[in-house]
Amino acid sequence: MTELDEAWELALAQATQRAHGSGRADIARYLDLRRRNDLLRRAATDWLMDAVFALAADSNRKGGMIQIERTEEHRFTRGAATMVGTALVLRRGVRALTVESGWPRAPRDGVVRGNGLACANIKHLGRARYDDELILVSTEKGSPQWCVVKAGSRSLLTSSALRHHFSLFNQS
Repeated sequence: MTELDEAWELALAQATQRAHGSGRADIARYLDLRRRNDLLRRAATDWLMDAVFALAADSNRKGGMIQIERTEEHRFTRGAATMVGTALVLRRGVRALTVESGWPRAPRDGVVRGNGLACANIKHLGRARYDDELILVSTEKGSPQWCVVKAGSRSLLTSSALRHHFSLFNQS
């Protein structure tokens, strides 16, 4: 968690306390929802990045020679919205696999379409046909779930799908 994230959580907690203190239960409920959604977003982003990083690290232990670069406060667009989050770039020779994940942080950034909490992209440099757009949704039980969005339909992103992306990247 970055210093900005910690400051944001502290500010949300203080605002929630002020809302409760002034009898604004509606604002307190909204701020609590925002805090819970931010936790879901962070947990899902961490899982996605950690899963891809683990694939690269395992390959490197076997001599894969993959360069790994992680960027925080990374910005990317989805439609007219700007997402702010994390990018992980794997490089091996002329190949590059980029995984970026984020969500709008300020009102001017827009919204995540499709009732999503966050967005992510898996991009293969020079091989756009293998790219995937992801959306983070909350299940009925309240847990986060990444879905692949293709032609208007959604399917669950699985660990095997991530391994498939990694194997495409790792091909000579």
